[in-house]
Amino acid sequence: LCLFRPQGSPYQPAIEALENHPEKKFYNVSKLGGAKYDTLPYSIRVLFESSVRNCDGFLVKETDAMNILDWKTKQNHVEVPFCPARVVLQDFTGIPAMVDFAAMREAVRNAGGDPVKVNPACPTDLTVDHSLQIDFSKCAIQNAPNPGGGEAQKPLAKLSPLKAPPRKLPPCRGHSGCRGSCGTGESGRSSGPFSAQIENTPILCPFHLQPVPEPETVLKNQEMEFGRNRERLQFFKWSSKVFENISIIPPETGMAHQVNLEYLSRVVFDVKDFLHPDSVVGTDSHTTMVNGLGILGWGVGGIETEAVMLGMPVTLTLPEVVGCELTGTVSPFATSIDIVLSITKHLRQADVAGKFVEFFGSGVSQLSVADRTTIANMCPEYGAILSFFPVDNVTLKHLKYAGFDKAKLEVMEAYLKAVKLFRSDESSSREPEYSQVVQVSLSSIIPYVSGPKRSQDRVAVNNMKSDFQACLNEKSGVKGFQIAAEKQNDIVPVQYEGNEYKLSHGCVVIAAVISCTNNCNPSVMLAAGLLAKKAVEAGLTVKPYIRTSLSPGSGMVTHYLSSSGVLPYLSKLGFEVVGYGCSTCVGNTAPLPEAIRNAIKQGDIIACGVLSGTKNFEGRLCDCVRANYLASPPLVVAYAIAGTVRIDFDTEPLGTGFNGKSIYLRDIWPTRQELHTVEEECVISSMFKELKEKMEKGNKRWNLLEAPESTLFPWDIKSTYIRCPSFFDKLAKEPVSPQPVENAHVLLYLGDSVTTDHISPAGSIARSSAAAKYLTSKGLTPREFNSYGARRGNDAVMTRGTFANIKLLNKFIGKPAPKTIYFPSGQTLDVFEAAELYQKAGIPVIILAGKKYGLGSSRDWAAKGPFLLGVKAVLAESYEKVHRSQLIGIGIAPLQFRPGENPSTLGLTGREQFSILFPPELSPRMTLEVKTSTGKVFSVIALFENNMEITLYKNGGSLNFVARRFL
Repeated sequence: LCLFRPQGSPYQPAIEALENHPEKKFYNVSKLGGAKYDTLPYSIRVLFESSVRNCDGFLVKETDAMNILDWKTKQNHVEVPFCPARVVLQDFTGIPAMVDFAAMREAVRNAGGDPVKVNPACPTDLTVDHSLQIDFSKCAIQNAPNPGGGEAQKPLAKLSPLKAPPRKLPPCRGHSGCRGSCGTGESGRSSGPFSAQIENTPILCPFHLQPVPEPETVLKNQEMEFGRNRERLQFFKWSSKVFENISIIPPETGMAHQVNLEYLSRVVFDVKDFLHPDSVVGTDSHTTMVNGLGILGWGVGGIETEAVMLGMPVTLTLPEVVGCELTGTVSPFATSIDIVLSITKHLRQADVAGKFVEFFGSGVSQLSVADRTTIANMCPEYGAILSFFPVDNVTLKHLKYAGFDKAKLEVMEAYLKAVKLFRSDESSSREPEYSQVVQVSLSSIIPYVSGPKRSQDRVAVNNMKSDFQACLNEKSGVKGFQIAAEKQNDIVPVQYEGNEYKLSHGCVVIAAVISCTNNCNPSVMLAAGLLAKKAVEAGLTVKPYIRTSLSPGSGMVTHYLSSSGVLPYLSKLGFEVVGYGCSTCVGNTAPLPEAIRNAIKQGDIIACGVLSGTKNFEGRLCDCVRANYLASPPLVVAYAIAGTVRIDFDTEPLGTGFNGKSIYLRDIWPTRQELHTVEEECVISSMFKELKEKMEKGNKRWNLLEAPESTLFPWDIKSTYIRCPSFFDKLAKEPVSPQPVENAHVLLYLGDSVTTDHISPAGSIARSSAAAKYLTSKGLTPREFNSYGARRGNDAVMTRGTFANIKLLNKFIGKPAPKTIYFPSGQTLDVFEAAELYQKAGIPVIILAGKKYGLGSSRDWAAKGPFLLGVKAVLAESYEKVHRSQLIGIGIAPLQFRPGENPSTLGLTGREQFSILFPPELSPRMTLEVKTSTGKVFSVIALFENNMEITLYKNGGSLNFVARRFL
């Protein structure tokens, strides 16, 4: 129950016993709404049930429930509260949330309240594994010359993909490069220095085909991660001890999205024999993945999440619901990635931004839960709040394999049918009414990749060569690179590891198989493995300078790749398991070899990265890799073998195999029958069971980690990882009225589509950055800087990393750079340095921006950082919805230019000073007057959508609002 909510709902008469299970009770909401309820989309029915169950007359009112029931006429017109059943935090966004809770305890104590009361009121799960920094991308044995001995050109011995490795074999005798580190005894444990601390996964030695506990690369990366992040892990351990209602999923287990699907999801909650639908919000835009399981969920900012953790609802405009009707039959050559990208294209063209999407039609049942979760995971790319797949027979079958017992599934099915939340394929079943319907024919889907700069720019694989050529010709922009015709065929020779290679436009230098969106979808990962197997057996290789990696989202992926016998072949091609978590797609890849970097820069080569992730913003992978493509895992392997994207797979070979034979992609592409056979043999319920056991028991390194148990966290003033933030410095029992912004300077003058990647600190810490200077002043060397993500618990680092992206284009500077002008002196400075001078001088600052400010992933530091830089307001043409609410949640006013107006039409240069008067009584979307030092006066719209947002803003944000409730 919410900390501030009286018990009891006025809808208690609607509570019934479940038929055939009289001990189970539930709100029979289907009888409350009658015919209106039957026409509601399934996702809206979940919102309605939540409003009925949580109705208290305070945070959730009866009128809110009735507004949801009247969705057909009230969509887009009313705000409604939603109380999710649970919260999911991932490590890098979870740590600032937990640091804020620790700081709130401190502030409540200092203000005379009881700090012990500060606990999550909503069930909260925090997964420690999520983001992984790659220090080692290939195993030592992979780099050793002829590591297996014998004839260098012989392929690996053939493996049967259907036989799991034996459990007990004599130890590997060691070989050049391996040094015996892959050896195992009957216990199956490594003889290396970490053998007593790391839980093992059965994997085969790539050269002796015997079980190894973990690839050497994993061991090295895990040791580095645990060492550099010990302070952060100790803080998590403290949190797990002192906070009630929170569960910490230990490290070396799996990333947030996957753990949420495999372990945390309930589908139907059963709390003391009371049933209600599972629902979730999380601190990551990819929380939408769970909608593939019929669980309503989406990503929100850390600020909103912290409020939900204390029992406050999420407030949203009652959304339009777009029905996506799937028809036709899936092509045997189309992977789930192809299906995802095709549906993404249709939904982007249909303009579903800020809406719910719900799938129906005969084609839905052809999609596995894995396919559904992958489609739902792409919501950030087509702008929908979520994409919902109601529970059906396919879902129940998946849950059976996932370890749900028969009795639980029977209760689940009976409850969902009782409240009409179960989708049926029967033609007689009535489809809901939708705001609009988008039709997608599955029969028309062919393989695509996405890029080279934006994930929405799809390219048919059979047109890839010509499309890349067109990109070379086009002017610099969203696709073009503007390479002169006479330079388009330039070749740059480079020496690497004693051999000469030739780099040219389109050469692949990064190839990453990332499975965060494909963990429960064995087909695409197994396709990559089977393709690698056939490639190795045919004599194909990958050039050693290509930065290859395999980053599974959980141990289940490693398990089925291993038990199917394909993992050694991926390793042979350089796709060595590097660890579990976000890596390449968030810019955490290991640096390219210096010789390759120099050759690319000297020759002005358009080098390429190919990865099976979900995002490819320009400059995200590496500053010298200008073209990035999203592709399915098997295509990532194929392009790595080819070494270039300038290839027509239909007419040109991937390479030359044994005996000089040309090998084409069609020669090694696995058939659907092969994939189906391997899936049946390898993806079985025991995998889910084993993974759950691993999650629940943790690992020795985590279990032995010591942490304090005090009610208040003992802050270490010397720590560069965990620091008490300043959000509560002015906490008082009563808030002050909104203060006017007087004579503010513009800190940054930005254009359109400024993403949270541009705003929020992410990736590695550049040696010349303000954050690096701060860490250096604390006695750290560049090797110890770690990443911004790992230091999200230190506001001093994060504030200095705000607007530090190298691709930030500030109109004051005129070129991409994390710089701005400090107008009192005219100096060009780092953004933080300028903001610091403004704050010391007592001068407020604002930001000018264009359309879609705050686009991209939900990131709380995209709001917290500007707040700590002293930003009082943002003036933009339009906002991304989640980021707008984040600004309000931290105490920054989101102001919007009137339609048709922007800084250019108003004649603003950004060099003026701005004054904004806030009246004592604010109202939703009211007009405010802005005056400039040049005498110009114009109006803007204050984007407060409801009274709750106004209340949060008046309180200085949601953190202070919640903290005051304890005083």
